[in-house]
Amino acid sequence: MEASHAISHCPSAYVVDGDTIRCGPERLRLLGIDAPEIERCPRWRVCAPGDGQASKRSLIAALRLGPIRYDPITTDRYGRTVAVVWAGRVNLSCRQLEKGQAIYKPNWDNAGIIARDCQT
Repeated sequence: MEASHAISHCPSAYVVDGDTIRCGPERLRLLGIDAPEIERCPRWRVCAPGDGQASKRSLIAALRLGPIRYDPITTDRYGRTVAVVWAGRVNLSCRQLEKGQAIYKPNWDNAGIIARDCQT
């Protein structure tokens, strides 16, 4: 299911984990990345390695870089909006990758947007 492409603003963003933020009632999943789980990884999944709490803290710090805007790309199987999200001029997927707080997932990168923007 494709979402419409219109840049939206998020005046009150809340970090759920290292790759998901809440913008009001909407959950936004950062495009093209997977961050470590905050709780332990379910047996049926292959999870990103690392410290989920550190990844969440990294994303919280990134939200301070400027106003939050997002471009919805699609919707995932959990009903979250998958989006390119920026804090000011910083692409949050790229920042999480640069800080080592997420891994790049080519299969989750619709149209190679994150590969292009982040130079992965």
